[in-house]
Amino acid sequence: MKDITPKLISLLKEGYCTPQIARMAKKLSEPSTTLQYNIKKLEKEGSIKAYKAVFDYKKIDEGFCAFVLITLSPNEYGDPERVGRELIKHSEIESIDVITGDWEMVLKVRVSDQDAYYNFVKNVISRKGITKIKTLTSLKQLKTEFVEL
Repeated sequence: MKDITPKLISLLKEGYCTPQIARMAKKLSEPSTTLQYNIKKLEKEGSIKAYKAVFDYKKIDEGFCAFVLITLSPNEYGDPERVGRELIKHSEIESIDVITGDWEMVLKVRVSDQDAYYNFVKNVISRKGITKIKTLTSLKQLKTEFVEL
C-alpha cells in the first residue's frame, strides 16, 4: 500500500479533522444530533476556528521545538502584525504572538533537529526588520493543545 503519511500529516495540521461526535455524545450522555447542532452553532459564530490533530512530534520528525523571542527594528515596531503576516507563510512556525515586555513577538517553531533550526533562522528569521532574537529550546513537552503527553 502507498505511504502518504507526510501528505496526511500536512492536511491534519491544516485542520482537516472532524470532531468525534459519537464518542462525545456517549461521554456527555446527550444525543449526537444535539452535539451536532451545538457544534455547528459554535462554528458559525466563529468560536471554533479549526479542528486539528495533536501529534507526538518526535514520531513525525518534528521533535525540535523552540520559542523565538523577536525584537523588531524601529521602522517595523509600529506594525508587528505586518511582520507576523510575512512569517505566517512558513510551515515551521506553529504560532506567532505579539507580546509586551522587552520583546515584540514570540514564535513557536517546530523542525526536525538543531541543523534544521539553524537553517530556519538563517533563511527566515534573519530578515530585514528583525534586529534581535533569543531562542528558548524546549527540552520536553508535557502538555499540548489541552492534551497531556
